[in-house]
Amino acid sequence: MTQEAEIREIASQHAGMDGALLPILQAVHERFGYLPPPTTGAVADVLNLSKADVHGVVTFYHDFRTKAAGKHTIRVCRSEACQAVGAEQLAGHARKRLGIGFHETTPDGRYSLDPVYCLGNCACSPAVMIDDKVYGRVTPERFDELVD
Repeated sequence: MTQEAEIREIASQHAGMDGALLPILQAVHERFGYLPPPTTGAVADVLNLSKADVHGVVTFYHDFRTKAAGKHTIRVCRSEACQAVGAEQLAGHARKRLGIGFHETTPDGRYSLDPVYCLGNCACSPAVMIDDKVYGRVTPERFDELVD
């Protein structure tokens, strides 16, 4: 089955729901790990929406990826508590160390870097999440150790 056919099948399974667009996009994202290029057109067609309507929702929500994520996802907390103790400098260091910006993936496909606006680890700021594990009091040196 092609990627587009799979997306259409997912969309058709959810099409009868009230407010089906968001659950469809979430299901497609869950299935592929991102929203592949055929998503916008296929979902628009199944729901009888314009591509612009679907694209607007995709780009509004930062948790939707339109490109495959790296093997490891690194999230740097950008909340006020973390910013108060060096998260801005840590974010700059992370971007420089990985050679990418937020919402990007390293050319080797190893890391994706994303901002996050609270990891619930405020007492141990600045915080970073690598895959599903949260780390606190992360300095640039500790960041390098974690990435290595």
